[in-house]
Amino acid sequence: MRNFDVIIIGAGAAGLMCARTAGQRGRRVLLLDHGDIAGAKIVISGGGRCNFTNLGAAADRYVSANPHFCKSALTGFSQFDFIDMVKRHRIAYHERKHGQLFCDDSARQIVRMLLDECNAASVDLRLNHRVTEVTKADGFTVTTDHGLFTAPAVVLATGGLSIPKMGATGFAFSVAKHFGLDVTETRPGLVPLKFSADDLELMRALTGLSFDATVSCNGKSFTEAVLFTHRGLSGPAILQVSSFWREGEAITVNLLPETDASAYLRDRRNTRPKAELKTILGEVLPNRLAQKLTETRLPNPVIGGISNKVLEQVAALLNGWSLHPTGSEGYATAEVMTGGIATGALSSKTMEARSVGGLYAIGEAVDVTGWLGGYNFQWAWSSGWCAGMAV
Repeated sequence: MRNFDVIIIGAGAAGLMCARTAGQRGRRVLLLDHGDIAGAKIVISGGGRCNFTNLGAAADRYVSANPHFCKSALTGFSQFDFIDMVKRHRIAYHERKHGQLFCDDSARQIVRMLLDECNAASVDLRLNHRVTEVTKADGFTVTTDHGLFTAPAVVLATGGLSIPKMGATGFAFSVAKHFGLDVTETRPGLVPLKFSADDLELMRALTGLSFDATVSCNGKSFTEAVLFTHRGLSGPAILQVSSFWREGEAITVNLLPETDASAYLRDRRNTRPKAELKTILGEVLPNRLAQKLTETRLPNPVIGGISNKVLEQVAALLNGWSLHPTGSEGYATAEVMTGGIATGALSSKTMEARSVGGLYAIGEAVDVTGWLGGYNFQWAWSSGWCAGMAV
């Protein structure tokens, strides 16, 4: 049996940040992971370049049963604090749209940075260590397939259920329930959506086509690219809205987010009365989409012959196409998980369980889920830092 000041379970983004922070404070830190590399999800993120934070990271960019919970952590260690760390390690980066920051070179640079800081702080990192049980008497005992470890503090940083092929498990939730902590409903988030046969026939015919649109659901709207796939719809706008969608609900796709479709069609009826509707739509939509819509969802007479009633029906679809997803693609392709260990069970300042002294939960394991675009990494850094400062 080996003794430490804190045992962190999970060497992903949140766990690495927590370990380096606690180690810098002089704590004897053991960082365990069942995988054979640290930061595995960091490596594959952002197309291999890691969208490591967002300049706009703030509480209103997160989904949680308690939308205020993340404020303290995001203030304590902000996106600018992480950017300063990146700069200190001389990692070149660039900004893309919507404040997203990516490495110029490789996501592995972020992992290397965190590992270097952990090493400098004397963190004991042990990979290929599968944790089987966490118990508490005077302190915590963590049982692994390599023996027992003890510490007065344990941090759950094992992430959520997304991308199981990368080793995702529900271990954090099992431990939380064992110690009496509530766990909210968990669901795939930032995930492509699937559709029934009728809609899918149209979507499959347009596989690979991407276009900008505004997608809305439950009061949230996102204007970004939508991508047709052979399973349904994907692309940033769909991924964003998927975290707010629930089974049985519709999503609305505005195909012309910057255009009043009714006014546009009326103008074209006057100026180009002999043109077919698909030709008119091809002026503002990708040609393949315009053709498929007029083949399956809309009439295709010359526009001069369209009545006011039909024109308004066409306009209504263009500015508010209502679609009913049958489900999502699930955790296999979800970038994150929504839900998790209930925020009411944790301190927002330290991430410590209110009813179990010395037990902490951070990162994706907690019911805080960011929008697409670097927000979830920032939550990992911020929550990991909070716990690292408290253990």
